[in-house]
Amino acid sequence: MPSIKNIEGLTTDQVNQELAKGAKFIMFSYTISIIILTTRKRSDIYFIRAGESTASYSWKYSMINFLFGWWGFPFGPIFTIGAFYTNFTGGKDVTQDVLNHVNFQ
Repeated sequence: MPSIKNIEGLTTDQVNQELAKGAKFIMFSYTISIIILTTRKRSDIYFIRAGESTASYSWKYSMINFLFGWWGFPFGPIFTIGAFYTNFTGGKDVTQDVLNHVNFQ
């Protein structure tokens, strides 16, 4: 499981309280392409508190996507557009996956 960012200094109880208020665990997407090689990647997991915008975390992955995603044929543009869509709509919500993983440990 990727590391979780933005959770430093919080106790388990504080995390659970934030989750009850609507906080989420989010991953962002980006694409890297080199002519015939295209790879889709996901960021580490970010803890986003209720009411907090994901834009302050997603912009760097969108910039990587913008600079390095387009150049692979044929999937570079396709994966790049998909990653932009994921990032601009708030990222991929992996809250349930994180909670399932924590409960089984």
